[in-house]
Amino acid sequence: MTKFWYLLCMITVTEIFNWADCKRELVITPPLPVLPLPKSSQLKWQERELIMFLHFGVNTFTDSEWGTGRENPAIFNPTGLNASQWVDVAVEVGISLMILTAKHHDGFCLWPSKYTDHSVVSSPWRNGHGDVVGDLVTAAKARGVDVGLYLSPWDRHDRRYGKEKHYNEYYLAQLQELLHNKYGSVREIWFDGAKGSNAPNMSYDFGDWFAMVRELQTSINIFSDAGPDVRWVGNEKGFAGETCWSSINRTSLSIGNASIVNYLNTGDPKGADWLPAECDVSIRPGWFWHKSEKPKKLSKLLEIYYNSVGRNCVLLFNVPPNSTGLISESDVQRLREFRSAIDTIFSTNLAENGDLKASSRRGGKDSDFGPENVLDDDHLWSYWAPEEEDGENWIEITAAADEGLRFNVVRIQEAIGLGQRIKRHEIYADGKLVGKGTTVGHKRLHRLGGVVHATSVKVRVVESRGAPLLSSFGLHFDPFWHPHGHSLYNGK
Repeated sequence: MTKFWYLLCMITVTEIFNWADCKRELVITPPLPVLPLPKSSQLKWQERELIMFLHFGVNTFTDSEWGTGRENPAIFNPTGLNASQWVDVAVEVGISLMILTAKHHDGFCLWPSKYTDHSVVSSPWRNGHGDVVGDLVTAAKARGVDVGLYLSPWDRHDRRYGKEKHYNEYYLAQLQELLHNKYGSVREIWFDGAKGSNAPNMSYDFGDWFAMVRELQTSINIFSDAGPDVRWVGNEKGFAGETCWSSINRTSLSIGNASIVNYLNTGDPKGADWLPAECDVSIRPGWFWHKSEKPKKLSKLLEIYYNSVGRNCVLLFNVPPNSTGLISESDVQRLREFRSAIDTIFSTNLAENGDLKASSRRGGKDSDFGPENVLDDDHLWSYWAPEEEDGENWIEITAAADEGLRFNVVRIQEAIGLGQRIKRHEIYADGKLVGKGTTVGHKRLHRLGGVVHATSVKVRVVESRGAPLLSSFGLHFDPFWHPHGHSLYNGK
């Protein structure tokens, strides 16, 4: 009898373990990624969406955009410089990364470089003991803001320029000054490909420079026309292409090559490298501060936002400090208006209380990949995934009760941690086509031709690389957008 009960217990325990194994097998795994994929530093950069450029130097005092390199350092004297004011403005408008022009084309250095006297040490500012880079780093650290640096390869002052070995050594030495221990963590380094037509013939050792950057700063993103981490968008208007892939072939890129700007603007669905685009544009007509200039209108800044952040890019807003060493009050006010407008538009998701359904759901109705994921707060790793064999992929929101939906902006986001996938998509309101586009990526914003009134909205993925993975979906109302003065569609 004892043997019988022992065998019965063993059989029961075995069956329990088999049942548990079956249950474990029923937990559906995420889909395979579609290459290429972003690095963690690129994902963090993408989520910033809006970052700040600070063009500041001798040009600020000469009313110039490109200095000659012959400026007397004595002209640099920002008597009221307060980097904490710069950082306070950035924090107020939701910016977490600030990039300073440590050296522009004129060669004047905003830190006390030991390799040249053409710097703050030769200026009257703080009796030659000032350090703009150090001031920014200290102020930013106090507010939890990250810092990036711009170091112009083209140098119109230094006599070593044009002598390849000597100048490359000089540039590399300055990189080490900026990126070694003194200034701590630097999150982005900017390599500008600009060079005047009459500049001496000069080849830069970008491979050595990039290797040194990686050695000194392990979490940094390197920006240039050719990456390797962030690429230029191909213009200074702040506009990405209507089609904008984060993937591209780095082998087709070279720094300072004007013939590739269209390729940079759109990226490449067949690209082997994850190299997302950054849209650089100034809040003013010029890059440096000029007394005669004013900030761009709010409507223009919003247009730039929709065509940069809303096209899968990060927007790098240049906000140049003035000759006193402060961000001008007119610029501060315009940035506040811009931040307030963005919050007004996007703080409310009109779809959040609606009923969701989708063409299919990876793993069936009890899996973790349902359409409800597009309304949560995780825009990277929580997503709707359809069955991979489905040819028709869509997600639809229906208004709760009899409320209806009134909107003029549609927001779509992909789970880019598993690759960029969507090639073409369409948007329907009560069955009528109201918008369409190509790529989505981290964020696609459709500012529609008018206000839409509808009870249901469907996003249909027409073509994609593998199964589409939508991480977020939103319907928003932009009160600042009046393209025609009437509704695009009224379902009633």
